[in-house]
Amino acid sequence: MLNNYETMYIIRPDIPQDQVSQEVKRYQEFLKQRGVEDLTIRNHGKKRLAYKIGKHQDGIYVQMNYRVDGSVIAPLQREMRISENVIRFLTLSVSEIPKAPAEGEASPQPATSISTPTTEPATETAPTEMGAAEAAAEETASPASEEEGTEKPSAI
Repeated sequence: MLNNYETMYIIRPDIPQDQVSQEVKRYQEFLKQRGVEDLTIRNHGKKRLAYKIGKHQDGIYVQMNYRVDGSVIAPLQREMRISENVIRFLTLSVSEIPKAPAEGEASPQPATSISTPTTEPATETAPTEMGAAEAAAEETASPASEEEGTEKPSAI
């Protein structure tokens, strides 16, 4: 049974562009030999890594979306693991393969977005409430020490 997969891998940034193309073609041919369908490859280019991997702070991100039998994933990951040019990879099972944008068309934005809540400007009551809270805290602290029978030290 064929399943939908997405593999994202990061290639070392210090290799020449022709070697990057060879690496991408290597995994493309690997999948074609094993009966891949709907193969889409996107080279996202060189980007800054979220954290340092080995000695690398940058990496060349490549995304592959495809349909293939699940038994092909383990050998593909083994090939990536033994490659000196791939520094990280991740394969996910996805519900559907995203459509590739047509040439000259911008790639679609991610479906998830992060929105930041807007804060309303502080009102004049906020400092008053803060002052009332501080005063209440001081009042509750003073009677408690007097109720316990402790005396305040007198100044000499």
